[in-house]
Amino acid sequence: MLKNFRHFQEALEKRKEEGTLRILQPKSEGIDFYSNDYLGLARHNELQNLLVKQIIKNPQLISGSTGSRLISGNSPIVIETENYIAKEHNYSSALLFSSGYNTNLALFSTLPTRYDTIIVDEKIHRSVHDACKMSHAKKLKFKHNSSEDLERILKRQNGNCYIAIESLYSMDGDFAPIREIAEIAEKYNAHLIVDEAHAFGVFGYGLVTKYQLQSKVTATVITYGKALGAHGAAILSNNIISSYLINFASPFIYTTSAQDVQWASIKTGYEFLKVKNEISIKLQENIKIFRQQNLKTPSSENSPIQAIIVPDNHQLRTLKETLLDEGFLTYAVFSPAVKEGTERLRICLHSFNTEEEIIQLTRIIKEFI
Repeated sequence: MLKNFRHFQEALEKRKEEGTLRILQPKSEGIDFYSNDYLGLARHNELQNLLVKQIIKNPQLISGSTGSRLISGNSPIVIETENYIAKEHNYSSALLFSSGYNTNLALFSTLPTRYDTIIVDEKIHRSVHDACKMSHAKKLKFKHNSSEDLERILKRQNGNCYIAIESLYSMDGDFAPIREIAEIAEKYNAHLIVDEAHAFGVFGYGLVTKYQLQSKVTATVITYGKALGAHGAAILSNNIISSYLINFASPFIYTTSAQDVQWASIKTGYEFLKVKNEISIKLQENIKIFRQQNLKTPSSENSPIQAIIVPDNHQLRTLKETLLDEGFLTYAVFSPAVKEGTERLRICLHSFNTEEEIIQLTRIIKEFI
């Protein structure tokens, strides 16, 4: 019996020797520079109180949904929330999912067929790569944020093409040239799908809405577990795409719907953002303070994600532990999760970080590298 698990054990031992073994640990106490809670809404007392009042008024919000949305899990609250989201983003339809990962699985495993081509930015999220395997479509990669390389690849294709990008990339903290890519997609009659996971909330409703690209983007993915401090995700598109996904997307059809409190928290989060514009302004002020410390980074100057390249797993681990000893929570990304030589400390900035905390954090990093 144990012999059958030997290759699993060997793989784990190898990771342990390399110092890259993942283990689950209790949430650490310290100054948060690692979570995706960019606007602090996951800890915002005023927003939490609004949600508590809704639950007290309607305790059924925390009851189980009892089934998939095609059986018993399609409540009036989820329908109301979808209609609200679609209107806010100026799309004709929104379809909610329990997570961003499931959302990308649904999109890319369902819309493209084995006769189509999916062209992904080489730094697209892992969920898209997993979905491509499920679709059986041909998958090609273009150089990160290179409109020229994307067009070069598109010129060679026949049949339907789907282009997958993120508006703000979670590892490098840089923006896609989304307007240029939208023009190229339109030129070659390709379907553009944009993941706004890290841009939504930080930059209003995301860059698709900011640049009014709805007519050029086949589908936009909005996730709510980051800046909104909630959970779940939505696909923004037209009624045909939504109906097609409801009928053919396995991750939608066979997943039990989330509790109504999840959908209610999303709608409440939108309403809260509308009257709390100062939170995103404070975040941008903190990003500016960080950038003024002149640390070398590949990240965009107004991104809440700032990557510090530390091209050695051992050195990177030492830096992370040094920061932890000083009370700073950061996230280290080791190879092979990223290419060898591009290991990095991924720093997430928040509206609730103080200027003193940011300066102290950067001072320690400067001394180390």
